[in-house]
Amino acid sequence: MPDAPAPTRLLAMLGDAVAAGTLVKLTLGGYRGGDPTLERVLVRPVTLGAGPRLSFTYRHETRDITQNFTHEEGLARVAALLASDFASAHLSTTQAVAELAPRRGKAPRLVLGPPARTAPPPTAHDRPKSRLIDPAAPWLHALGVTTADGRVVGSMAAKLKQANKFVEILDGLVAELPARAPGPLRLVDMGCGKGYLTFAAYEHLRRLGFAAEVRGVEARAELVDLCNQAAAAHGLGGLRFEHGAIDGAALAGADVVVALHACDTATDDAIARGVAAGAALIIVAPCCHKELRPQLRPPPVMAGALRHGILRTREAELITDAVRAGLLEWAGYAAKVFEFIESEHTAKNLMIAAVRRAAAAPREAAAAQVRALCTFYGVTRQRLAQHLGLDLA
Repeated sequence: MPDAPAPTRLLAMLGDAVAAGTLVKLTLGGYRGGDPTLERVLVRPVTLGAGPRLSFTYRHETRDITQNFTHEEGLARVAALLASDFASAHLSTTQAVAELAPRRGKAPRLVLGPPARTAPPPTAHDRPKSRLIDPAAPWLHALGVTTADGRVVGSMAAKLKQANKFVEILDGLVAELPARAPGPLRLVDMGCGKGYLTFAAYEHLRRLGFAAEVRGVEARAELVDLCNQAAAAHGLGGLRFEHGAIDGAALAGADVVVALHACDTATDDAIARGVAAGAALIIVAPCCHKELRPQLRPPPVMAGALRHGILRTREAELITDAVRAGLLEWAGYAAKVFEFIESEHTAKNLMIAAVRRAAAAPREAAAAQVRALCTFYGVTRQRLAQHLGLDLA
């Protein structure tokens, strides 16, 4: 149906993929309905005790709501949502990708491309989150996380839990990536330390069907050698580690840029380098928020509260990460800030994740929000704003 409207053609492709078992995922975006908290809807195939279903995840600002429908009900629901509440859609199958792109004053167009994945995803509905990483994986033993017989070393249980949580987050974020050219998915983990999360990311991306190329960058040469030896010993050909720092790592062609617990403005450096490289996904877990604290000039109503050092420090952390998220929105990303792991494991437990938008969005509102926040607290300079070229005045 080459002459049919673009939404009709997309729905036909979706129906064919569901029938053939080649659907990877569908993302509905550009929400224009009446719920101000709803951001997007994700649709994926699942298998339940009652048979195959389409699982809908309604992603709100602070929560996700999941509902499962038969194929017929699900296809009808997608058609209704596209007709009323959503302006854009990204369909991924093992045969092709299709992007329904809105155009101002014109009918939307359908942009087709080669598949990003050629293997169907697992459809188990209740995949146990704590076992996304197999405790028997030999690299865990090589890095000292498990014993030779696959038991977790007592002191490393929290580290394995953190790695599992990171993989769970990565799994959801990769499902939101915009259409990309065929080829390997390239992830760079800057300041990767002993590489626990780097190994975990590589293994999980391969499990999802990607031809992954994952690179860890670390300033301590002895850790780089250890990780490279472990990767080579276990045949992980697409995983390598190199000696370097955040400000010198080569990021050309990177699809995903990760920097966890980079100290103070090193997080800003990592974000800026990811934006400059055109990364589709940027993931950071900020640490040591020092830059803004001495600049804070709170309004009179808050001056009394912020005379306490701990409250001033917490406020500086909140403002810093709010500014970072706003600047990412201004730079063309959809940003979210959320808890990475439980606070009993680390006080530095916030994560910022930003997915590059498929279509350009107005930037003026994001810039105005960042400037208003900085003005309110007397902040006149911030490292990421300087990198990206946004004047805070």
